[in-house]
Amino acid sequence: MLNCYFRQMKYIPKILLAVILVGLVSCVPSKKMVYLQGADGLEQSPQTIVQDYELKIVPDDQLLITVSSKDGELLEIFSNSQVLGSTGASTTIQETVGLRVDKDGKIEVPILGEMQAGGLSRRELADAVENKLIEGEYVKDPVVNVQIKGFKVSVMGEVNSPGVQTISGDRITLLEALTMAGDLTPSGKRDNILVIREDGDQRKTYTVDLTSGEKVLESPCYYLKQNDVIYVQPNKSIGVKGSSTLSFISAGSSIISLVASVLSIVSMIIVLKDK
Repeated sequence: MLNCYFRQMKYIPKILLAVILVGLVSCVPSKKMVYLQGADGLEQSPQTIVQDYELKIVPDDQLLITVSSKDGELLEIFSNSQVLGSTGASTTIQETVGLRVDKDGKIEVPILGEMQAGGLSRRELADAVENKLIEGEYVKDPVVNVQIKGFKVSVMGEVNSPGVQTISGDRITLLEALTMAGDLTPSGKRDNILVIREDGDQRKTYTVDLTSGEKVLESPCYYLKQNDVIYVQPNKSIGVKGSSTLSFISAGSSIISLVASVLSIVSMIIVLKDK
């Protein structure tokens, strides 16, 4: 009996070693999980913001243009149009759906006619509308505000809440978009975030390493633009839920644990019998 016992016991260290190795392979080093490493140094050496996050209007944008004046009577001409609505001393151009920018960057503004919007900032377009109102003697003291409606970005891949996110303002960072998507899942690859961007007639891709504070904050896509697509890649197949590799390891780990438990029970029975 004792010989049998010792023969069984000699396999236990090997089994435990296999279990430990499986655990080590399945784990991801904490260094690959921590965001913005090195960013704490900015406290002593602040970083100058060099990226231009002011959005430029692009084709397919929807614009909400609001005109106001101290003299509400000057806005009556706009109130007579079916596409303009007036409320007190202000009027909103296309308040419901907005003015869509066509493929050439043009918008058709009621009363004022066709205007160039593509490539301009919101402030630049507002100035252009103000000038037209004054030159046409429609409004003497116009105050124009331009908003981009439906500014959206898409977040997909290994995040907790993938989908299209609509932004109310016109400034959002990559970190904010990922936060809105519920952050990365444990299996998300943090050092190779892919951002796809359409810039004029070109489509560009960028990769961002979230674990490096310097690389994140200096990335050209730290500030996102309209219709950016963010894709979070999964880790190697060993960390992807449902993958054959992970399934095999999980099954193997379960079998090893079961065998170890059986051997432990057998060893206890043998010891008790010898007593």
